[in-house]
Amino acid sequence: MNAPLFIVDAFTDRAYSGNPAAVCLLSVAAPDPWMRSVAAEMNLSETAFLLPEGKAWRLRWFTPTVEVDLCGHATLASAHVLLNETGEASGGPAGELLRFETRSGTLTATRSGPAISMDFPATPAEPHDPPERLVAALTSGPHHVSPVAAGGNGVDWLIELEDEETVQRLEPDFRSLSSVDARGVIVTAAAGALTKRTHPEADFVSRFFGPAVGVDEDPVTGSAHCTLGPWWSARLGKSDLVGRQWAPADCERRAGDVPLIPASVDSVVRSAVRFRIRSPESLRPAASPASIARTAERSPRPARSAAPPRRFGPPSCIRTNRSRQEKLS
Repeated sequence: MNAPLFIVDAFTDRAYSGNPAAVCLLSVAAPDPWMRSVAAEMNLSETAFLLPEGKAWRLRWFTPTVEVDLCGHATLASAHVLLNETGEASGGPAGELLRFETRSGTLTATRSGPAISMDFPATPAEPHDPPERLVAALTSGPHHVSPVAAGGNGVDWLIELEDEETVQRLEPDFRSLSSVDARGVIVTAAAGALTKRTHPEADFVSRFFGPAVGVDEDPVTGSAHCTLGPWWSARLGKSDLVGRQWAPADCERRAGDVPLIPASVDSVVRSAVRFRIRSPESLRPAASPASIARTAERSPRPARSAAPPRRFGPPSCIRTNRSRQEKLS
């Protein structure tokens, strides 16, 4: 059978910016080991797998190392593929609704003109003193970190810092940070003059570190804004917010804005992986991720735009777990 695979840049209106996610459309359930192998081969921060389920879609997300409970940018990418690329959910009126059944419950996405609006659950952070090793890991660079406030939502830690310059200068110790009992660490500050010169609409800035799940730093993290939204809404007294997430310093073009309704996506590359579903116990070494990638390279591809070709594998600005990088190289 054919399993179409798309790579979509989310939270941006420009190609080769924002946060890329892979989206794989399944016609039958695939074995977990196979999905983990595909996600590791893609080596993007998230690979989404979609399976029709009645009038909804079963949606699962995998990092290069683990399955996660919630991912915003890969959900936005999935909605874009269904609404604008495949015809699976296209042709309907503005406002048409997509339903995704996930480990975090039912999520929805709606066409809103040229954009896509998502309804995600708020996951507020309760005020709490952060672990000493977390603060120490953030202070590993030359600049001292002293949190203004901190909280946790049971999944991620949120650390508010004094100003946006401190957020931008952070050089975490990812090995130490991976020992913190959390999916990730969100660092944030109010948007200041540095950001407002180019993004005057921004209310706050952030960065997201997730070495515990195989992603040292993520460029634009939709699920983190389920926590950032309530946090800054309470501080600023606003319900409509725009967050500016900074990318790693060596790839600023990957930074992106997250309007808390709506957001837009731009699909830049699509390809197809051909595979045969086998039961987990019968998966053979010959069906390795490398052989899957080679099959994809030999398979005919849909026509592309004039944009330069993009290779499968880790974009230079997606920092993934170093041990995983060494195993794949």
